[in-house]
Amino acid sequence: MKLYLDLCCFNRPFDDQSQLLVRLQTEAKLAIQESIRNGDHTLVWSGILDLENADNPDSARKSAIAEWKTLAEIDAATTTAVEQLASTLAGNGLKPMDALHIASAIEAGAGYFLTTDKQILRKMKGDKRIQVLDPVDFIRETESAEE
Repeated sequence: MKLYLDLCCFNRPFDDQSQLLVRLQTEAKLAIQESIRNGDHTLVWSGILDLENADNPDSARKSAIAEWKTLAEIDAATTTAVEQLASTLAGNGLKPMDALHIASAIEAGAGYFLTTDKQILRKMKGDKRIQVLDPVDFIRETESAEE
């Protein structure tokens, strides 16, 4: 299964873990990363991830996230089709950078877009092109499908 994780998802383990939801999302995200390492899922990357991560002021965090690109089997190019789809998504209320991430994932054929951003989750709920879930819900959904 092809997965695209946005930058807030990659950053979740570095966030303040004092809130239960943050800890749960972190654990789920780490389990997903392990499944990618094991070859159970395919990681989709994009130039948009590179661009956004390059702005990260924390060099250790930036480096740790950038290493995931080496595990990605797909590196989605920012094509005209991606830009056009992103424009449509932004017209539906998504922030331009978020729209570019989602458009990249869709154009790369990802089945899931994983994020911890509540606005993205709300705005993309029910979209037929890609399933947008937080890491906990992704684990819940995929584990229940295996039963």
